[in-house]
Amino acid sequence: MGLGLSVLIAMKATAWMLLYLFFSRFGFTVLAIPLLYASLISWLVSIASHPSIDLPMLLGKNPDGTFPILSTIMFSPYLYFARAFSMARRFLTGEEPYSQICEGLYVGGWPASPRLLPPGNPAIIDCTSEFPRIKEFKGHSYLCVPTWDTRAPQPGQIESAVKWACRKRARNQPVYVHCAYGHGRSVAVMCALLVALGVVENWKAAEKYIRERRPCIKMNSLHYKALEEWSSSRLSSPKRNEELDVNSVSQSNSSGNTKASMVENKID
Repeated sequence: MGLGLSVLIAMKATAWMLLYLFFSRFGFTVLAIPLLYASLISWLVSIASHPSIDLPMLLGKNPDGTFPILSTIMFSPYLYFARAFSMARRFLTGEEPYSQICEGLYVGGWPASPRLLPPGNPAIIDCTSEFPRIKEFKGHSYLCVPTWDTRAPQPGQIESAVKWACRKRARNQPVYVHCAYGHGRSVAVMCALLVALGVVENWKAAEKYIRERRPCIKMNSLHYKALEEWSSSRLSSPKRNEELDVNSVSQSNSSGNTKASMVENKID
């Protein structure tokens, strides 16, 4: 049920603690203190990332994608582990850093360097809470939607991101939605964006549409739940807008006919 990150980090915390106890037993207590600290921070992240708590703001990521110095130091065992793991995984798997979903829309992983960013000076939607916005991207339009790995943005966050992206596309600017690997968090936002732009009718069709272009995507039950809530609470959609337009025209015509009839009656 989406406990991936919590379980993984808890296992890492336990491993650090066991190493600390091992070295302490042989008299290396002082040297083992960093292991104890890494264990405690990992336990804290594990608890804060649990679905019942879901507190990504714990890491202190700013709206501009930067981290305060204090947060960087305090959570360094987790932050630098996440970055190192991401780079190692990308190197070992050889997975494409991003995929073009349709004209002007891209989804993928954390762009650790300019060469990993799609072409066309895209606006960036960052769905991570653990990765920074690198300095080279300061000139790009940027929106931060901080979300734990394997978790989902809140429906309200999805809607805000979709509206922001739609404004960028209205100006014909490409949009790049990314998380750590382009598998879950970013895909959830992209599903909603495809619906909002009228590319597909619903988020389920959007998932299929994206999978055809990026087979490695892997949303979980939390992503599905967030998209379902977003879809059910959304006030407008391309299809509904068309229906509203038709109803408005019908009402306008009906009103016009009524007024014309009244005028005719008066003339008679």
